Amino acid sequence: MSHAKPVEFTHRQILTILGGLMMGMFLAALDQTIMATATRTIADDLQGFDLQAWATTAFLITSTISTPLYGKLSDIYGRRPFFLLAIAIFILGSFLCGLSDSMWQLAAFRAIQGLGAGGLMSLALAIIGDIVPPRERAKYQGFFLAVFGTASVLGPILGGFFAGADQILWTDGWRWVFYLNVPIGLAAMAVVARVLHLPHHRVDHRIDWPGALTLILGLVPLLTVAEQGRDWGWTSGRSILCYVIGVVGLIGFVLAERAYKDEALLPLALLAKRTVAVGVTASTILGMAMFGGLMTVPLYLQIVKGSSATLAGLQMIPFVVGIMGGSIISGQLISRTGRYRIFPIVGSVFMVVALFLFSLIGADTPLWRTMLVMVLMGLGLGSNMQPMITAVQNAVSPREIGTATGAVTFFRSMGGTLGTAVFLSVLFNVLPGNIRDAYASARATPEFQQALASDPAQGELLKTAMGGAGLADTSFLSRLSDVIAHPFKVGFAESVHVVYLIAFFVMILGLIVVFFLPELPLSQRSAQQARAEDELQATGDGPA
Repeated sequence: MSHAKPVEFTHRQILTILGGLMMGMFLAALDQTIMATATRTIADDLQGFDLQAWATTAFLITSTISTPLYGKLSDIYGRRPFFLLAIAIFILGSFLCGLSDSMWQLAAFRAIQGLGAGGLMSLALAIIGDIVPPRERAKYQGFFLAVFGTASVLGPILGGFFAGADQILWTDGWRWVFYLNVPIGLAAMAVVARVLHLPHHRVDHRIDWPGALTLILGLVPLLTVAEQGRDWGWTSGRSILCYVIGVVGLIGFVLAERAYKDEALLPLALLAKRTVAVGVTASTILGMAMFGGLMTVPLYLQIVKGSSATLAGLQMIPFVVGIMGGSIISGQLISRTGRYRIFPIVGSVFMVVALFLFSLIGADTPLWRTMLVMVLMGLGLGSNMQPMITAVQNAVSPREIGTATGAVTFFRSMGGTLGTAVFLSVLFNVLPGNIRDAYASARATPEFQQALASDPAQGELLKTAMGGAGLADTSFLSRLSDVIAHPFKVGFAESVHVVYLIAFFVMILGLIVVFFLPELPLSQRSAQQARAEDELQATGDGPA
């Protein structure tokens, strides 16, 4: 019987493979940030401003649901074909998005794109798990966070540039937001096809189709209501129907996973391991707190500080510097000391402090102070995300690395979706009252009365804006004088405080969970070395 021999990868080979993986990941990361600044222009052009949430929802649903599927299938059939498939689906989806004529078409094509994106993230992390021993892994995984950082700065700038250009090469500027993915994707496929050759020993498994179907039945309505509930009303008939179908689907999913045992999509025995249980719980909470922060800071910069979308993207650089710093420092220290437990704890403490400081930032706080808090928040995230994935990969058998990595990524993005839904709802619920209160107290001041008296048109504009149009479109702020716009900004800043205080309490919970993370010795063997040696031992050829 032939055995898959463990392949020792040199540092240079690992870096070459990393190049291909990072290009694939860059596609997924850039897509989420580039859309943030371009969505408004795209929605206006396709006459679907009120439908724009569907373009995000469709992508989110398919990418979240396909994540654990890629993890499981790649454990059975090997990583390379599925990583190439994920890039190919993503390229196809991107090209179709560029051809969209309506918002509904765009949403459908974004769903195809999401099917590819679900594999780009989790498989890249799983492949690194295959070729690099856990002790060295955090060092290399830091590169991935650097990709994220670069994408989160480049995305808003490119999005703003393409959205602002009427025509580039005889086609609408915004369409290049999607066409850009095609050459990057093809280059990533070429690199991966050429350099990624992992020995794979096929494991015959039943594929857990009931688990996959019940997961879709459970998550599609819940993710939809999380994204759309604010518009529908959380207690409307449509929302309640979504809750009911979602809960039935999730109960079905748990029953399917119990029946399939080790062959399940998310094996319950895997989730029963303490490291994995802490990993997925902490990642869900981290996802909530992270998106709560990531989403409201650019809003604050644009509305309160008056930055353009592109400038707000650039002003987020301190956050990215923090993430990269945190991940690189923790990665180097883990590979030197072999200890990882301290990093998620320190990272969570940083995030708790940062969220509390964010809740103190007002309309008149100087920008440099906000930026210092961004660095702290980034350091916390960077010290948290990679060490947690390393811990989980180290705690499971080499055959389950794809499934375990998929689970952590899946729960983090679920937390993110939940966090975005909850925090945006809170923000828009408290906003009108806070703005009214701010204006009520401003009206008593002589400066405000004087500004209104000297230009009555400002008062009319304010009335129209306060009639409800103000929250749908905040561009009127730039036409108001500083004195008259200031109370709006104060009201907005106070509403953001509420969001940060909730995120602060959520993150305290995350900190408590992380304390339960056990410290296991980090293996010096990569997953595929461990698999090959286990096979040799199983047939009696290897060392006893």
